[in-house]
Amino acid sequence: MLKNYFKIAIAVLRRRKFFTFISLFGISFTLTILMVLTAFIDKVVNDDYPDKKRDRSLYISHIELRGKESMNSSGLSYYFLHHYVTKMRTPVKVAISSGYSSTNTYVNNRKIVINYKYTNADFWDVLDFDFIEGKPISRQQIDNADRVTVISEDMKKAYFGNDDSPAVGKYIEADNVKYRVCGVVKSLPITSYLLYSDIYLPVTTSKTKLDADKGYMGNYGAIILAKNTGDVSKMKKEYADIVAKLPIPGKEWDHINSHADSYLEGYVRTGNENSSGVAIAFGAITIFALFVMLLPTLNLINVNITRIMERSSEIGVRKAFGASSKTLVYQFLVENLILTLLGGIIGVVLSVIVMYFINDAEFIANLDLSLNFTVLAYALFTCIFFGLFSGVYPAWRMSKLNIVNALKA
Repeated sequence: MLKNYFKIAIAVLRRRKFFTFISLFGISFTLTILMVLTAFIDKVVNDDYPDKKRDRSLYISHIELRGKESMNSSGLSYYFLHHYVTKMRTPVKVAISSGYSSTNTYVNNRKIVINYKYTNADFWDVLDFDFIEGKPISRQQIDNADRVTVISEDMKKAYFGNDDSPAVGKYIEADNVKYRVCGVVKSLPITSYLLYSDIYLPVTTSKTKLDADKGYMGNYGAIILAKNTGDVSKMKKEYADIVAKLPIPGKEWDHINSHADSYLEGYVRTGNENSSGVAIAFGAITIFALFVMLLPTLNLINVNITRIMERSSEIGVRKAFGASSKTLVYQFLVENLILTLLGGIIGVVLSVIVMYFINDAEFIANLDLSLNFTVLAYALFTCIFFGLFSGVYPAWRMSKLNIVNALKA
């Protein structure tokens, strides 16, 4: 029976090529958008390079001073992180790094933009960078304020060229200072904004005195690492207790907000103290996905109704020869599922092609989109849902057709 339904479905699709094209285009185009978007989100959220200890890490990146009429929010000062966070009892390591800043340098009359970031020694213990050459900056080098640097693979190619000679031991100039390269790491995409940089420098080589400003606000952030996953909640509570006891600077402020977040919470935090931002982010993505799916679904319903009315005489004949409404509904739903699955296959192929061109064009360097099994499972589920949802109402309309009126059509 199912084989006959499949043959009938293929015959119907081939008979009305225009309607088939519209339906397949709507399904495949919608799935391509959703799958590329899902692949992007999956890459940004789930790619754990180089913070592979994310399950026992918390991220501190912002502090907010809030008053009745004003609010001020920024990164944290090195003084705050060094004076309060590094003295926490629960974390075993506290990785401190600045936000990345940019400077221009010139090599063989070529201008190169270099993004640089300052780090402490624990930064290299908490994070698991893949070293292509050399090794991380040592604690002794940081204590001695040695002018050394770890650079990205992309920066090595941009600054020293594409030859295979080692970059370790050579010098790179940034912000009018020469640093000796001690290591080369696999590059990060800019979407990893907490960790991304072209070169990493010892925090002690910063031109700004680290403890000169004893305020809370600055350009630094921290990753605090627990001994095990069971200590993460303790670590979160300990930091919350520290923030709650902070002296409030100035009469214009009445509250201080800062959080030790999981990676996802930190990425989507909105500043609204009543919400971490995760629910808002997922809600926005869900609404967008439903909106994108709604238009082709309505289009497919209308196309299916039109196809039913054109096949009214066929339906009338089948009813006259004893076919039940249940049989006809089942046949039409199978036809619709076949149509949506074909559209899904086309959508998967288009998604792979689009991702290939996005990766090849390097719109975001080092962010390589890929079609993984999770995305593929979502796509198949969407196809099945698409086919059933868009076929229920047309199938119900078909089952209610009167035999006599259908044969007269």
